[in-house]
Amino acid sequence: MTEVGVVESFDVERGDGWVLDDRDRRLFLHCVMIADGSRRINPGTRVRFTRAVGLMGSDEARDVVAL
Repeated sequence: MTEVGVVESFDVERGDGWVLDDRDRRLFLHCVMIADGSRRINPGTRVRFTRAVGLMGSDEARDVVAL
């Protein structure tokens, strides 16, 4: 199931950041999860994504697509 949210922050040097979903829950975002392969996304971008449990046990955004 896909969800919608906004990129809260993204550090280009580290290649990661956070997505805030429509319920104000934060999800980790790694650059390899950006669907178009661009490896970067601007804070404030509205996105569609799939929620998954990452390696560290926290929620992360996968298959991230800018809307």
